[in-house]
Amino acid sequence: MSSRLIDGKAVAAEVDDSLKPRLEALRSRGVNPCLAVVIVGDDPASHVYVRMKGKACEKLGMSHRTHALPESVSEEDVFSLIDELNADKEVHGILCQLPLPPHIDERKVTERIDPRKDVDALHPYNVGHILLGDPLFLPATPAGIMKLLEHTGIGIAGLHAVVLGRSNIVGKPIAAMLMQKGVDATVTVAHSYTRDLPDLTRQADIIIAAVGKPLFVTADMVKKGAVVIDVGTNRIEDTSSEKGYRLVGDVDFEAVKEVASAITPSPGGVGPMTIAMLMNNTVLAAELSLNGTRSL
Repeated sequence: MSSRLIDGKAVAAEVDDSLKPRLEALRSRGVNPCLAVVIVGDDPASHVYVRMKGKACEKLGMSHRTHALPESVSEEDVFSLIDELNADKEVHGILCQLPLPPHIDERKVTERIDPRKDVDALHPYNVGHILLGDPLFLPATPAGIMKLLEHTGIGIAGLHAVVLGRSNIVGKPIAAMLMQKGVDATVTVAHSYTRDLPDLTRQADIIIAAVGKPLFVTADMVKKGAVVIDVGTNRIEDTSSEKGYRLVGDVDFEAVKEVASAITPSPGGVGPMTIAMLMNNTVLAAELSLNGTRSL
């Protein structure tokens, strides 16, 4: 068998289209959603991601600001900038591009952002409400994964989902979202200490790979007919490429597509959805600023 491709670019375009009437409604009330991104240092990959977010805002006609700070910036100066953005009524969404330099505490920075502007959904307030099933925002990558699963048309209730990876950005929140009432998957979270991992993944109806290891999930780890979502984006050496490398996911796509019923490519799967759901969160933050949100 050959699996059905889950096209993240196409689904992301549908999300963008769904935002257009909401943006028109906001603009009719004099509001244009604005995303402010704080980036510290000169990490090339981080700057690429920030530019992609800016381009996504421009494509939708939304406003965006990039605050690029030198790696030597003090923690207090980062806090001061976030305080200014929190107080700025024209800024609706704030995110701090990770990773940060070692002398800046990522947790303190995350907790400094007003939860009502925390479009990355990393503030403890938002994380807690995700676990309670009462989210203000959903983190962009897990929300994108849920949209992709919805797009497959499979009924998730009662299925066994194995999440590979337990990060705060992907693994933990997607596990929480999958087990919520109304979704009702049975969820196993695996990690580097998990014993007999291939035996476990072969039991899965859904595999979500977010381990950051190129081509980690092989065909012999996947049950026939499983749905496979590949979150990873990794560089591997490729002397035939002009760049000297190529991008691959955490899943051995060419082999696994012959076993899975549906699979995301990487790149072109989860990545576009992350950007689209970040745009959704920024629009939602602008709507909440007008319509009122629950008190914190």
